[in-house]
Amino acid sequence: MDFISLSFEVLAMLFGVALFAGIIDTMAGGGGLITVPALLLSGLNPLAALATNKIQSVMGSATASVMMLRKKKVSWHAIKSFMLMSFIGSTLGTIAVQFIDTSILQIAIPIVLFFIGIYFLLSPYINKIERIKNAAPQTDKKYKYLTVPFIGLYDGVLGPGTGSFFSLAGFSLRKLPLVEAIAQAKTLNFASNLASLIVFIFSGQVAWVAGIVMMLGQLIGAWIGSHLLVKAKPELLRWVVIIVCFTVLGKYIADKL
Repeated sequence: MDFISLSFEVLAMLFGVALFAGIIDTMAGGGGLITVPALLLSGLNPLAALATNKIQSVMGSATASVMMLRKKKVSWHAIKSFMLMSFIGSTLGTIAVQFIDTSILQIAIPIVLFFIGIYFLLSPYINKIERIKNAAPQTDKKYKYLTVPFIGLYDGVLGPGTGSFFSLAGFSLRKLPLVEAIAQAKTLNFASNLASLIVFIFSGQVAWVAGIVMMLGQLIGAWIGSHLLVKAKPELLRWVVIIVCFTVLGKYIADKL
């Protein structure tokens, strides 16, 4: 895309926002709900903001994914086929977003966030450390071929909140422990981010200066968040997810008033 001149102050703001978002995104998802508004404030148009956001999202989710694999919170053999479906869904969504109006989806985000927050707040199973690790095969197939591509499609079309959606799906549909659900969400989100970034690069929508600055901040934040996630207790993660959901929901409401 055309070069946009950004001041040092704006770039410093984007770096700090990306660092904070990297920590939050790794632990609970929803980092894009922080970074995309920051990019819009810097002067980028909505499509360029979504495209540029993918640079730092790829770095953050890649860092978190590597950490989860190294700490054996995720099995590469078990997750790779799910990652492929996430990649395919995101590719289709990113191609589609070049031609559609995303305003309707922007209305849907706060509604979905509200229900995610309520789910984690009221779920009677959330305090159990051990969950059923193996869902029924039919549930796994539905999750792989319907849920994962659909969330990937959403990531390609709009993006913010994708990590939270993957975490919720793994926790509620596959009956995974919360830490494991969030860990798997990192790898699925990496696949969807990578697919979306590739399409956006070919469409020429990326603002590279802002993206690279945020990528560095996201790298540091994701590294910090990954270490916190490995050590975190499920009850703490539950409240992180709840706080992120309702904080961002409050911001959406405030922006509309």
